[in-house]
Amino acid sequence: MAGKQAKTLSTDHIDDLLFFAARSRHPLRNRLIVLLSVKAGLRAAEIAKLTWTMLLDPSGEVGSTLEVRDEIAKKRSGRSIPIHPELRDALVEARRLCKGQGPLIRSERGGAMTPMSIVVWFSRAYEELGFKGCSSHSGRRTFITRAARSVHKAGGSLRDVQLLAGHRSIQTTQRYIDGDSDAQRRLVSLI
Repeated sequence: MAGKQAKTLSTDHIDDLLFFAARSRHPLRNRLIVLLSVKAGLRAAEIAKLTWTMLLDPSGEVGSTLEVRDEIAKKRSGRSIPIHPELRDALVEARRLCKGQGPLIRSERGGAMTPMSIVVWFSRAYEELGFKGCSSHSGRRTFITRAARSVHKAGGSLRDVQLLAGHRSIQTTQRYIDGDSDAQRRLVSLI
C-alpha cells in the first residue's frame, strides 16, 4: 500500500469494526481504540500514548475535551479535541473499571500498548472483516473527511478541521479529505 492513502470508512464499516471489537477478548479496550480513531481522529501512536490525565477534569471525571499533549503528538502538535458523546460513554465505562491513572489503552500485561500494537490490531481487524486498503489511519482520514464535510453546519471553517487534526498546514488537511462522487454529481447537475 506504499504511496496510497488509507481508505475512509462508511458508517456500515465503522459499525462492523465496532461489532468486531465487541466480540474480541478485550471488548471495551478495543471499542476505545476504534472510537479514538474515528471519533477523535487520533493516530495510532497518539492512541497508544494517551493517558487518563489527558482525559479527566480536575475532579477526576471524564472531561469534555481530550488533550493531546505535545509529547505524544506528531511534530509536537498538541491539540484539544471535544469528546464525541459515543466516545465519552465508553470512556466513562472504562473509568468505572479502573483507577483512572496511567495509560488509557493497556496491553494484556498491564502496561501501555505500543503504537505498533495498535497498527497491528487494526490490520488484523480489517483483514478479518475483508476491508481492502484500510489501515490504522483509516479512522483518522474518516474523522477528518467527515469533519470537513460537516464543518459548515457547525459554523466553522476548514481551519477548525486543521486544528482538530493537529496539522501545521491546511494543505496537509486537504490531502486527508476524500471527495464525494455523489456530491460531485449533484453539484454538476446544478451548473
